[in-house]
Amino acid sequence: MNKRHFLRATALASLAIAGSTVFAQDNIFKIGLILPMTGQQATTGRQIEAAAKLYMAQNGDTVAGKKIQLIIKDDTSIPDVTKRMAQELIVNDKVNVLAGFGITPSALATAPLATQSKTPQVVMAAATSSITEASPYIVRTSFTLPQAAVAIADWAPKNGIKKVVTLVSDYGPGLDAEKFFKDRLTFNGGTIVDSLRVPMRNPDFAPFLQKVRDLKPDALFVFVPSGAGAAVMKQFLERGMDKAGIKLIGPGDITDDDQLNDMGDGALGVVTSHHYSAAHPSAVNKKFVEAFKKANNNLRPNFMAVGGYDGMRVIYEALKATKGQGGGDALLAAMKGQIFESPRGPIFIDAQTRDIVQNIYLRKVEKKDGQLYNVEFDVIKDVKDPGKAR
Repeated sequence: MNKRHFLRATALASLAIAGSTVFAQDNIFKIGLILPMTGQQATTGRQIEAAAKLYMAQNGDTVAGKKIQLIIKDDTSIPDVTKRMAQELIVNDKVNVLAGFGITPSALATAPLATQSKTPQVVMAAATSSITEASPYIVRTSFTLPQAAVAIADWAPKNGIKKVVTLVSDYGPGLDAEKFFKDRLTFNGGTIVDSLRVPMRNPDFAPFLQKVRDLKPDALFVFVPSGAGAAVMKQFLERGMDKAGIKLIGPGDITDDDQLNDMGDGALGVVTSHHYSAAHPSAVNKKFVEAFKKANNNLRPNFMAVGGYDGMRVIYEALKATKGQGGGDALLAAMKGQIFESPRGPIFIDAQTRDIVQNIYLRKVEKKDGQLYNVEFDVIKDVKDPGKAR
C-alpha cells in the first residue's frame, strides 16, 4: 500500500510539474520581430528595435496576465531569409504575433505564412500600397508611399515647380512613389521630363544625377529606402545641382531625421512630405523624442522608430482587449479600428483595409538650436492610402 501511495504521489507530482510548465508557457506572449539589423537597411532595424524596447520599458512587460517576450531576428533585408525566420518563429517558437519587416519584399515573402498559421503580421516599416492585400492577417503601422507622394505632387505646381524628373529605387515602394507622384503632378498641370530607376542593391546615383543636371528640370523628385537619403543628398550637392536651380523634393526618406544633421547646411530649404518628423510640435512627440534619445545615447528617432513604437501599442492594446485569451483571429479583430494619439499625430487602423490612416505633413529643412530639423508648415489630415482606390 505504501509503495502504491508513493508511486501515485510521484505521478501526481510529475503531472503538477508538467502542468506548471504548460501554465508558464501559456503565460508568455511572444512577438517575433524580424528586422534588417545589418546590411543596407540596418538603420531601420536599429530604430525599430530601440522603439519597441522603449515602449516595453514605458508600459511594462506584462499585459493581461501575459509576460511579453520579444524575439529579435536579423534578416539582412533578404526575403528568403525573412521567410525562413518567420517559419521558424511560427513553428518552433510558437510566436503569437510577427512584426517588423524593413522592406516590401520581406513583408510579402512572409504574408502566405501569416495566412496559413493565422498569425497577425504587424508591418512597422515596409510601405508599398499592396502589402495589406497580400494577407488578411497583415496590419500596417508605418505608412504608404502613395500617401506621401500625392501630397508633394499637390504642393509642387503651386510653388513654381512644373517640370520634374523622378528618381526612385527600382522596387515596390519606388514604383508606387513614381506612379502616384507622376499621376497627381500631371493632373495638376505639371510635366514629368524623365523617370529614372536605380537598382536596389549597390546603388550608384552619380550617372543618374548627371543626367538630371543635363535635363535641367525645376525639381528632382527622389525616393530611396530609409538610410540611403544621405548618399543622394551628398551627390546632389557635390554636382552643384542646387546652385543650378534644381530643387530636391520627395517623401521624407531623403531627409531622414536619423541622418539629417550629417547632411550639412546644403539640406536647408529642402521640402518633403511625410507622416512624421522628430520636430512635430505635440506634447506626446516631445515626450517620445526625449525618452528615445535618453535611452539610445542621444540618437534621434525617425519615422521607422514611430512605426515600431505604434506597432507595439497596437499589439499591447489588442492583447488587453482579448484579456490575454485570444488567438490570431481575436487579436487581429482587436487590432482593426484602433484609434489613438501617436507621436506623429492622430492615427487609426482602417478596419476594412487594415492599413494606417494618418496626417501627412509638408516640411522644410530648417535650423533650430544649431541642429537641422524637418519643420512642418502644412498638414493634410486623415489621409487614407490612395493606392487602395485602384
